[in-house]
Amino acid sequence: MANNILKRVITSFAIVFAVWGITFLLPSWAFCLLVVLFIGFALNEFFSIVESKGLFVYKYFGIVAGITLPIVIYLHLGEGHANLEPFFIIIACLFTFVLQLVRKDGAKDHLTSIAVTLFALFYISWFFSFFIKIKYLPDGAKLVSFLIVVTKTGDIGAYFIGKKFGKSPLIPRISPLKTKEGAIGGLVFSVAFAALCKDFLADFSYPHVLLLGFLLAIIGQVGDLAESLFKRDFYVKDSGGNLPGLGGVLDLVDSLLFTAPIFYFYLKILSFPL
Repeated sequence: MANNILKRVITSFAIVFAVWGITFLLPSWAFCLLVVLFIGFALNEFFSIVESKGLFVYKYFGIVAGITLPIVIYLHLGEGHANLEPFFIIIACLFTFVLQLVRKDGAKDHLTSIAVTLFALFYISWFFSFFIKIKYLPDGAKLVSFLIVVTKTGDIGAYFIGKKFGKSPLIPRISPLKTKEGAIGGLVFSVAFAALCKDFLADFSYPHVLLLGFLLAIIGQVGDLAESLFKRDFYVKDSGGNLPGLGGVLDLVDSLLFTAPIFYFYLKILSFPL
């Protein structure tokens, strides 16, 4: 147990250092590349889990399409090209159907294959690509940092509080190790660190920042449970083993997949002073 926690801490610090350096010190294309790498690894893990249960998916098409989407968004926001994001999503959906039409194996799982492939493109690639959109908002690097800190400290709080004090299962049929005490701990951690990171949202009042912390904590836990839902369906504990102590890349970003788009639209639509 102690060795696993040490691996978790070391891996986490390495990731934090790398993400901070790329977000604040390197050009925007490097941040785009970071997003592409996270999406590529997460998609590979997801499709590998699906294939392990015998479901057919066009894995490499899904990965290529998935890592192309954030590049399309970057080319629009960072390089000033036309906004091809909606067009690309439609083409990717269309091509997913075309691939099923040319299959020659006599399969009868077309709907499942199409649904799983498109689900991965939306759930992993499109949702995580909102980090690029956030990065190009005013003070985008600070906004990205706020989102990551508040969401991931919620994960940390839920993990350690749950380990120490957890007694009441949260939703045992989905994740028997997650507890109500851990969920409350994650909520407290997120709200507390939102307050500590208020300088990242200088134009927002403290009530506004605390509301954001509460919102991101709830949505982040939903994202974590969402991944647990399909992992339990596929009888796997971790999405992969690329990150010592943490599992896979998808395990790392699961809570961010929902908070990133919600945070973006919150800032675009509901950013009013309280």
